[in-house]
Amino acid sequence: MTQPLTATEALARMGRGELTAEALNRACLERVRIRDGEVKAWAHLEPAVVLAQALACDLDGRVRPLGGIPVGIKDVILTHDMPTRHNSPLYRDSFPRLDAACVSVLRSAGAVVFGKTDTVEFAATGAKALTRNPHDLARTPGGSSSGSAAAVADGHVPLALGTQTGGSILRPAAYCGVYGFKPTWGLVSREGVRPFAPSLDTVGWFARSADDLALLFEVFDPHPAPTQPQPPLCLRGARIGLCRSPSWASAEPSVQALFARSGERLKAAGAHVEDLDLPPAFDDLPRAHQAIMRMEGRTAFLAEYRAHGQALHEDLRGYVEARDGLTVADLCAAYDAAAAARPVFDAIAAGFDAILTPSVVGEAPLGLHQTGSFVFNGLWTLLHTPAVNVPAGRGPAGLALGLTLTGPRFADRAVLAAAAAIGPLLAGASVR
Repeated sequence: MTQPLTATEALARMGRGELTAEALNRACLERVRIRDGEVKAWAHLEPAVVLAQALACDLDGRVRPLGGIPVGIKDVILTHDMPTRHNSPLYRDSFPRLDAACVSVLRSAGAVVFGKTDTVEFAATGAKALTRNPHDLARTPGGSSSGSAAAVADGHVPLALGTQTGGSILRPAAYCGVYGFKPTWGLVSREGVRPFAPSLDTVGWFARSADDLALLFEVFDPHPAPTQPQPPLCLRGARIGLCRSPSWASAEPSVQALFARSGERLKAAGAHVEDLDLPPAFDDLPRAHQAIMRMEGRTAFLAEYRAHGQALHEDLRGYVEARDGLTVADLCAAYDAAAAARPVFDAIAAGFDAILTPSVVGEAPLGLHQTGSFVFNGLWTLLHTPAVNVPAGRGPAGLALGLTLTGPRFADRAVLAAAAAIGPLLAGASVR
């Protein structure tokens, strides 16, 4: 196929009068027509709604940050002109006719809200998305933002929103070979987004370039200055920390080899690269993350449990019924551990231009019954830090692998600038 345009490229062409929003969106719709019968990224898509928005953008005349750019929306995020079903039979006929705050921001920036992407049930557990990995249809694209990652990777749209409570942006981005960005927790409003664990839930997005991640960040950043993305990090002299994290033992040999090779590439580019070992107290944070996610999930699914009983998926009933045995004391201990660790990590990370760490344990697993392990992602969700998956070549089976860049809370622009510099460097770091 012809290489699809990134959002940044499309905006440049529209600015020169070489492309219209209608033509761009028609091309995206044609790609969906050709491919989505196999990939199954979309839970709801109406071409007429897409084209009406695109035509309105062409007639508008205003220059807006995302004027005419199609954006996919994960189907746990409310959209006033499309149903929001959460991949749950309980919401099969749900059409709230409201926009989530993040969707409203997109519309005000001129984006075309293209359609709803498939998701794991309630972005939590239960029914898996029907979506397949576009690089190998027998494999998972990751979850829970399955459809958003696959739609961007397969060229259906240049941008798509997802959410992350565990690893639901970083992991599918790595499996599908695209950039995925989880901003600092709280930077993007979660109003109108289905809650799972509110102290962890984060709205983020997928793109095929670091420039596109930064483009969308500037739309969502509530702070007025600076108004332009930072230039890419200069790697010569940059200080990069290699953080294996408490989950290093879970990494497959291909990921461990990729991590080492990537460190060597950064050194060859002139960066000062050093190992970063986190304090021993961080070893317990993966358990703290799990405790918070499961305990807050009890509250999140209580309404459906009371109203629908056995019709609620067994896995979700398990949350509400506290089958994990976790107690309020466990939750308090987890909250305290997370709160204590966040400023410690911020202080450590402030000494680096970026911190590099694995995104996944290995290539995307076979089958759609699982979405893969998020052991390398939950720590950054818990710490509330910005994190970017950077595509980093391919593994032994020829499938995508990725590495994560992170930094202190609210250092989002710096992390995105690091991704813009490091992404092209690591793109060919395959271990085949």
